Amino acid sequence: MNLGVYIQVPFCQTKCTYCNFHTGVVAREKYGPYADAVRREIAEVAASDEAAAVADALADTVYLGGGTPSLLEPSALAGILEAVRRNIGFAKSVESAESLEITLEADPETITLEKAQAWIAAGFNRISLGVQSFDDRELQAAGRVHRRADIFTAARILRDAGFRNVSMDLIAGLAHQTRESWEESVARMLEIRPTHISIYLLEIDEGSRLGKESLAGGNRYSAEAIPSDDAMAESYESACAQLAATGYEHYEISNWGLPGFRSRHNLKYWRREPYIGLGAGAHSFDGARRWSNVHDSAQYVACIESGVSPREMIEPLTQQQALDEELFLGLRQLEGIDLARVEKKYGVNLRARIASLREQGLLEMDGANLRLASAHLTVSNEVFVELLG
Repeated sequence: MNLGVYIQVPFCQTKCTYCNFHTGVVAREKYGPYADAVRREIAEVAASDEAAAVADALADTVYLGGGTPSLLEPSALAGILEAVRRNIGFAKSVESAESLEITLEADPETITLEKAQAWIAAGFNRISLGVQSFDDRELQAAGRVHRRADIFTAARILRDAGFRNVSMDLIAGLAHQTRESWEESVARMLEIRPTHISIYLLEIDEGSRLGKESLAGGNRYSAEAIPSDDAMAESYESACAQLAATGYEHYEISNWGLPGFRSRHNLKYWRREPYIGLGAGAHSFDGARRWSNVHDSAQYVACIESGVSPREMIEPLTQQQALDEELFLGLRQLEGIDLARVEKKYGVNLRARIASLREQGLLEMDGANLRLASAHLTVSNEVFVELLG
């Protein structure tokens, strides 16, 4: 059994208007102590009872997410990876020289050739580039620092440095987005042709400044210029068709990869495989329990420095919770779930529960697998609510 390692870096240059994550803007002087704390936590977790269930596992994926991990000094990032290698260990495969997938999230404007070369030297072999849009008006309204030109520059630098595995993302539904600007963003992304693409629908909720303003009917943050739900769905469906036509495999609701370039780390989440989360706000799962760290980065560092556990929640999963996760996470994958396997594993009969959704054409059987109907991926949340209700 191999292990995923997720490391949270909750720092950004600015807070995007649509962001509902626990990230923030702090002084650069905070970066070094935070990286030190993460290295200490890696060593402590590797020796703790919490990791006992995965004690014999080696990491075959590492993902530094955020926030904007590329803001940290390359030496700090290299030190974190070295701490993982030394305390947890990396799985090796004689079949593949690229048996490890080590991802760094980065924003386009933070990338220089010197940094990219240092990331390669440290061991990173995959970059997840926060693009969101190729339209400067949309980027400005969203509070992004980079602009369209920075994306092309970053892509060129990464390839010159030696990265052959680069993921990019777009958001359907940004303020001021039109069908024309969306088609332009998709076209320019396909022109760059990253190995992996993520497309998300804008989330409107109380957790972000933009979402809160939109729900209140206000017009700050260009809330009045958010496209309709129907327009977002049309943008998503248009992108689905274009990506399929250009060789991308649609393997999860929001994710596409060229053959051989699916996100192996994120697949661990959807398949409920074990992963260890480190850093402020990071979550872990060992197959039977989930636990998480405190979200505030200063509190996290204080806990580590004083020898206090940063855990704020440890939750053993009930059989029902595990089943619900199996359905919710499994059905996010386009291949779906082996229905008979799930029913046998949990001792349940799901046929009656899914009958109505199949009659409505929302779920379908593909051989032994139950999956979301491809025509209804944009209403997946509604399907999950009815299925798990």
